Amino acid sequence: MHNTKNLSMFGIGAVVIFILVLLWAIPQYKVWTQELNGKALFKEAEWSRQIAVEEARAKKESAILEAEAEVERAKGVAEANDIVAGSLEGNEEYLRYLWINGLQTNEMQVIYVPTEAGLPILEAGRR
Repeated sequence: MHNTKNLSMFGIGAVVIFILVLLWAIPQYKVWTQELNGKALFKEAEWSRQIAVEEARAKKESAILEAEAEVERAKGVAEANDIVAGSLEGNEEYLRYLWINGLQTNEMQVIYVPTEAGLPILEAGRR
C-alpha cells in the first residue's frame, strides 16, 4: 500500500510538473513561431522589393534601347531625305514630266488651284 501511495504521488507530481512545463513552453513556442513568421514576412518583402527594382531596371534599359533605335531610324530617314532632295535639285523638267504623266494616268485626281487670297476653290464646279 505504501508503494501504491508513492506511485500515485509520483504520478500526480509528474502531471503537475508536465502542466508547469506546458505553461512555460506554450508561450515560448508562440514567441518562437511569431519570430519565424516575422522573418519569413521580412524575406518576402525583401524579395518583392528586389523584384520591383529588377523590373524597373529592365524597363529603364528597354526605354534606353528603344530611344536609341528611334534615333537610328531618324538618322536613316534624314539620310534618305538628303538623297532624294539631292537627286531632285536641278531636275525641274523631269519633275514636270512626272507630274504631267501622273495627270494622264489618274482620271479621278482633283487639282486645287489657289485663288488670289491663297485659298483653294474646293470643287466649285464639280457635281
